[in-house]
Amino acid sequence: MKYTPIKPPLTGETLETLSDRLKERGEPAFRARQILEWLYKKRVRSWDAMTNLSKPLRAWLADTFELMPAALVLGRQSADVTDKLLLELGDKSLIETVIIRAPQDGVGVDHSRKTICVSTQVGCAMACVFCASGLAGLKRDLTAGEIVAQLLQVCYREDALTPRAHAELASFDNIVVMGMGEPLANYDALMRALTIVNADWGLGFGARRITVSTSGLVPKILKLADEPLGFRLAVSLHGATDEVREKIMPVNKAYPLAKLLPAVMAFSEKHGRMITLEFILIADVNDSFDQAEKLRDIALDLHAHVNLIPYNTVEGLPWKRPSNNRQERFADVLRNARISVTLRREKGHDIDAACGQLRLRTEKEREQQL
Repeated sequence: MKYTPIKPPLTGETLETLSDRLKERGEPAFRARQILEWLYKKRVRSWDAMTNLSKPLRAWLADTFELMPAALVLGRQSADVTDKLLLELGDKSLIETVIIRAPQDGVGVDHSRKTICVSTQVGCAMACVFCASGLAGLKRDLTAGEIVAQLLQVCYREDALTPRAHAELASFDNIVVMGMGEPLANYDALMRALTIVNADWGLGFGARRITVSTSGLVPKILKLADEPLGFRLAVSLHGATDEVREKIMPVNKAYPLAKLLPAVMAFSEKHGRMITLEFILIADVNDSFDQAEKLRDIALDLHAHVNLIPYNTVEGLPWKRPSNNRQERFADVLRNARISVTLRREKGHDIDAACGQLRLRTEKEREQQL
C-alpha cells in the first residue's frame, strides 16, 4: 500500500536525487551536500536556519519538500528507562519508535547501551496472533523519508536532554528495524532509508550496527543477502517446529522452516555474520522443554545467537508470559549447549512498549473524542 505525500520529505532524498533536483534549478552540485549537512549533522528544524543558503533557495526548498514528515505526539518513559515515541505522519497515521537502554554494571543510565527500534509500516499484515501491531491490519507502508525521520526525532529528543556538539548517532549503539510492520514487506523503501542512515552525507551510522528483523519472508531474505551493505539479520522465529509456529505465525504456511532455515543459513554464510533468532516466550504455547531442545538444535546448525523475550501482555489478547523460573529453565537448555543466548528482562511493560500498543490505545481515544 503506497502513500504519496503532497510534498516529498527531504529525509527521503539521497545525495544523488537531491543533486539532480538542484541541478534542474541551476544550483551548483555542492548545495546538496550543504543542505543534507544542515539536516543530519546540524539537525536544524526550520528552513530559515540554513543560513548559508540564499533566501530564494530556502523558499524553493520550503515549497518543494517537507522538512520533517513525522511529528512527536507523545513521549513516554518507563521505570526501566525505555522510551517510546508516538509519532504522527502527514496523513494523521500514528507510528511508534522505541529507545531501549541497557544499563551496564558500574555505570549510570547516561552511559548505558542504547538501541533505537524503528517501524516500517502503519500496522502490519503478518497477523501474528500475539502481536498488537497487526490487530487493526495493515494501513500502509512508510516512505523512506518517514523511516529516516524516526531517527531524527530520536536525535531531537536526546539533544534536548543532553546537547551534543556532534550530530551523528554515535551515542547510540544499535538500530533495529523491528518496530511496527514487516520490514522486508516494504523492501525498497527500507533499503533507501538504510542507505541514507548509513551514508556519510546522511546519518553516518555503520551498517554493522543495523539489524533488520523479519518474520520469515524467504525471497526477501535471499535478496537482502545480495545487498552490498552488511546489515545484520534477525529472524522472528517464535516457534521451533512448524506445528507451533503455524499456530501463532501465519507466515509459516507460505514459508515453513524447511524453506526458512536454509535461506537464513545462506544469508549467514554469505555475510559471515552471526544471525539472531528472536523467540518470544508465551506460557503454554512455545515454552516447553521440547521447544527449547528443538530451538537449541536450530541455533547450533545456524551458529545463531538466541534472544529470548518474555511476552509483553497486550490488552485484548489472552497470552501470558511464563514464570521467571520457567524462563530460566528454558534458557538453561540453550546455555548448556554453549549457545549464545540473551534472556531479555522486562522492558517498557508499564508504558505499553510492545509494538503497536500505544498507537492502538491513542487511536481508540481519538475515536471516542469524535
